[in-house]
Amino acid sequence: MADRRMVIEAVIEDEPLKTEVFRTLDRVVEADDAILASNTSSIPIMKLGIATQRPENVVGIHFFNPVPVLKLVELVTSLMTDEATVTAANHFAEDTLGQIVIRSQDRAGFVVNVLLIPYILSALRMMESGFATAEDIDHGMVEGCNHPMGPLELADFIGLDTCLAIMNVLHDGLADTKYRPCPLLTKYVEAGWLGRKSQRGFYDYRGDVPVPTR
Repeated sequence: MADRRMVIEAVIEDEPLKTEVFRTLDRVVEADDAILASNTSSIPIMKLGIATQRPENVVGIHFFNPVPVLKLVELVTSLMTDEATVTAANHFAEDTLGQIVIRSQDRAGFVVNVLLIPYILSALRMMESGFATAEDIDHGMVEGCNHPMGPLELADFIGLDTCLAIMNVLHDGLADTKYRPCPLLTKYVEAGWLGRKSQRGFYDYRGDVPVPTR
């Protein structure tokens, strides 16, 4: 990594781990103007920038999964990010990669997850209370609102552990109860039911057709 002009960190959504990666990159990457970027979906960029000696070069470049299909990138700047860093990162995302860029201030969750997480949590609480089944909730949003997938299927696709991590960051950072994780999600994560990547989440993916796990 020593001769890189830009490095994009994409480890799991764990603040201590990401902070350690940035400390290491700060020691290793030699160019003073090299950009150190994070693909974090929720952790404030300032927290990562101050782990380095060059917070002016630290920026958020948040891609969405699956990256080959979803063209959006959230470009997140902290109070200390230089305009030259922003311009270079925007050029890289738009002109080099052909992505669509939206700008976000440096607040937990940025733009998309601040809007998305309450939506997923509303579906979780609805299922947890027995008000509606997972299938009916998802079918309702797909057929009634023309979403490509319902909120529970989407949570499985994102990864329930990732959803839980984002909720914790948002709840801690914004002090708003609408971001508080529900007990059902915590139980699923503790059980190792993390969604598609573990073959079980709100749906069981081990057969030919996904079926609800409860």
